[in-house]
Amino acid sequence: MSLDQKGLKKRSVTVAYFFENIGTTHDIKLRRLNSVDEQKRRIFERDLHRPGLALSGFTNLFTYKRVQILGNTETRFLNHLGEEERRQAFDNLVRFKVPCIILTSNNKLQPELLEMATGQGIPVFVTRHSSTKAIYQVTDFLDDQFSLYQQYHGSMVDVYGVGVLLIGKSGLGKSEIALDLVERGHGLVADDVVVIRRKGESMQLSASRNNIIDHFMEIRGLGVVDVKANFGIRAIRDVKEVLVVAELLEWNKEMEYERLGLDTKSTKVLGVDVPLVQLPIFPGKNITVIIEVVALNVLLKRYSNYVAAEALTDRIKQVINNDERTEGEIVL
Repeated sequence: MSLDQKGLKKRSVTVAYFFENIGTTHDIKLRRLNSVDEQKRRIFERDLHRPGLALSGFTNLFTYKRVQILGNTETRFLNHLGEEERRQAFDNLVRFKVPCIILTSNNKLQPELLEMATGQGIPVFVTRHSSTKAIYQVTDFLDDQFSLYQQYHGSMVDVYGVGVLLIGKSGLGKSEIALDLVERGHGLVADDVVVIRRKGESMQLSASRNNIIDHFMEIRGLGVVDVKANFGIRAIRDVKEVLVVAELLEWNKEMEYERLGLDTKSTKVLGVDVPLVQLPIFPGKNITVIIEVVALNVLLKRYSNYVAAEALTDRIKQVINNDERTEGEIVL
């Protein structure tokens, strides 16, 4: 079984986007030190680089495509050099097409060096944070931006705190089920287009909505519904971890469907195994309630390792064993 996907993507960001957005999600404030066209500089990697060796003249392994961090060590190294040596050392850095330079701990850059960076079109920023904290904040922001992501056709709902991804062929009623769950007090993450990200090497998958569709839903026969306007802010979730996938299937009496739940299934999403529940659809079946039970079963298994099918099987075995012992007893 494979999900209906619209392409695996990895992105780059402009330095302009980086500067304008990092402060909205992370506790770091960058200040511009020069004026260049930040749209022409792009960041392609999440990792950062401290160019100490490059400044000293060794550039064979210089990872210049990364954001360059100049902390106390680098700036003091430059300051202890003579003017000509300092310019030559800094030229080892700016002659490469680096995305941008960030000075940490409110360090200063000599005017002639700032002029050299400006001449090469390299944006220079400064932050009051130490190198350790700045590197953590910037790396975490870029990790979000460069995480692998995929767009899936389906609906994503927060049911009792469990992220449930509803998938299946068009016309089976995914949006209607999601709307019914919202009406019952659960939260809508996304409908029609679900954006799922995997951050770094993590096994955690986070789902969010498409920025264009946002919190609107299309219900056949009714039209477009604004979930936030109709049900309020409580009905919306921005991001939710995907804990289970519920696949809606067309009912086929010739097929055999899972009856006990002992045969657990899973599907791969961005290389991560996610539990899969396949639900056949036919008139009169209350899928909404079943989805709620699916979420409750996930919670039971996650926090108490309880599986109802296994508990029932153990009880039946116990009864059978007791009956066999009773039949084997000799009554005097």
